[in-house]
Order: sequence, then structure tokens, then C-alpha cells
Amino acid sequence: MSAIHLRNLVKRFGAFTALKTMDLDIADGEFMAILGPSGCGKSTTMNMIAGLEEPSSGSIHFSDRDMAGVPMGKRNVGFVFQNYAIFTHMTVRQNLAYGPTMQRAQTAEVNKKVAEMADFLQLTELLDRKADKLSVNILQRVAIGRSAILKPAIFLLDEPLSNVDAAFRAVMRTELKQLQRQFKQTMVYVTHDQLEAMTMADRIAVMDHGVLQQVGTPLEVYNNPVNTFVATFIGSPGMNLVKGTPTETKQGLRINLGAIGKSPILPPALASNLKSRNSEVWYGFRPENITVGTKADDLSLPITFTERIGARTIVHLGEGLSMKAVFDNETPVTVGKTLNFTLKPEHVLLFDGTSGVRIGMEAAHG
Repeated sequence: MSAIHLRNLVKRFGAFTALKTMDLDIADGEFMAILGPSGCGKSTTMNMIAGLEEPSSGSIHFSDRDMAGVPMGKRNVGFVFQNYAIFTHMTVRQNLAYGPTMQRAQTAEVNKKVAEMADFLQLTELLDRKADKLSVNILQRVAIGRSAILKPAIFLLDEPLSNVDAAFRAVMRTELKQLQRQFKQTMVYVTHDQLEAMTMADRIAVMDHGVLQQVGTPLEVYNNPVNTFVATFIGSPGMNLVKGTPTETKQGLRINLGAIGKSPILPPALASNLKSRNSEVWYGFRPENITVGTKADDLSLPITFTERIGARTIVHLGEGLSMKAVFDNETPVTVGKTLNFTLKPEHVLLFDGTSGVRIGMEAAHG
């Protein structure tokens, strides 16, 4: 196994800076997902870890070993790409055996490793099938097996499930996590799909525009986002954000949300961070934390659209606000009607109206 340490890592392509001063530690045997939208720098980061790209500045260490100038072949890393990289003229067996054979392993040992990997990835019945006769789903499974069979200390996966169908993607999420647990490898998984990151990773590194935004467990980045980008990027649907202004009332400090109404009273710890603030803030709350209200001073918005997805219903609220609520499918909702709703104070997060940085994180959740 091997830990990965990125220090002051920067990557420029001419005048364009793809990665801006990144510091990240990935522990031995950890499953780290690097998550972000297209063009955020996540694949660039992985390519530098793999040795496919050299950093413009900064350093990469595998445990205590400096990787400066060390080629990919000497890094003991496995790499699986978005587009499966296998030999289509070979059989599945030959593809799986390729790495151990190149390492001059004995035939009996190669056969044993191939059989074990094929069994793990449910490829046994396909071992003598030519790769060019297989579906995209199976080809990607073969690509993962061909890299994993060498049991590299570090396993790098760059959007490996992007081209496979949804049902197969769900199966492979489970198999990849089991693979990592069985071999106890350090695994770095690049994806734009937050569901993949949330379900598989021990921790998630969230990136945007070449900047590392937040690192934490799936629950940490979900419950305690450090800024509005993380708040809206994580979650399905993402967090609702409404601009508002702190307003003193007889009952306590609220946020005036304009046509939506005034928020429930802020908890004292959170309100104390706003006593001296006169500027706008972002009032944030998760769609699933909305409760149907019964009081006259509840928040309210018209229902514009509903999506019924199995056991839950996603309710779109307000014209042009992109606000959503999530209810179980037995909650009565009607398009065109007004939804009165409320929120528990502990479910509310506030962000600076200009910078988008979270306000009072420690006070709100300490």
C-alpha cells in the first residue's frame, strides 16, 4: 500500500492554469473520490499522480518517496480510463494474463491469477471470448480486471463507468468497492457523478475551476458544505439557496426572503454571526428537509412542476427560482397550488452573499 501526498501542486498548459496550488493527503488503503464538473482539473490531477503529466510546480510523494521524474511504469500504479484500453484482438483470458506475463510470472501463477480475477468480476464464462465480440459493459469490466490483476499499490480510475449503462454502473460501484477492500489498495477515483462518489468513497475531494474546494467524508461534504458551490453540487437535488437579508423581529433574528416570506427564527449561535451584518446572505436548505406547513407565517411558493420517482416526489417551486422540495409519494401536491412549508432551524445553513463562503460553520453545527 502507499499514501499519496500532494503539496503546492500546480499545473499550467501555456497561459491556462488547470490546477491551482493543491494540497491533498490520501491515506494508505483509502478510497478517495475526486469530484467536480468537466474542466475542473480532476483528470489533470490524476494524470500527474500517474506520471502521465509533470507538475508545473509542487511535489507528489508516495509515502516518503518523491515522484519527481519517476515514469509511470516505475510508480506501481494501475490505471483505468473512461474509454476502455484493452486489446480487442485478444481473448478475455489473454487480456487478463497480459500484465503478469509481461512481469515474467510462471504460467501456473498467471493461470491462477486470471482464474481468481475472472471469478471475482464474473468473467469466467467469457474467458475464451474475443474482446471485440463483447459489450461495452463487459469491455470495461475486463479493463478493470486487467489493471487490478497486478495488484498495484495505487489504483487510479478516471471516469471508468461513464460509458456503461445505468444498471451495470450500479453493479460496478459495488464490485469496485469490494475490489478495493479485498486488495486494500489506495484507490483514487475521478468522477463528475456525485452518486458514484457518495456511495463508494471513504472521502471526497470536491473541485471547481482548478481549485480544491473541500475534502471530507460523504456525510461531511453533504451536511457541512464550506461554500455555495459544494452545497449545490452535492445532493440530488442540490441545496436550495435563496438570497435574503437579516431582519430583527420580536421573536428573534430571521432572514427576509422577499416574496417567499420570512425564515423561521435563527438559532442563537447562528444569529450571533449576523448581528453586525447588514448585507445579503444566501439562505440554504436541503429539498428533503422541507416540511409541509400549517401556519400563517410559513414560507410559501407556487408548485410549478412535479417529478414522481418511485417512492419520492420532487416538487419544483416558484417561477425561475430553481427551488425544489422532496416528499414521499403519498404527500398531496398539485401543480398550480401554493405550497406552505417550514424548516427546522438546525437544517438551515447561511452563506456570505458575495463570496459564497459558509457563515458560522462551527457555531451552527458545534
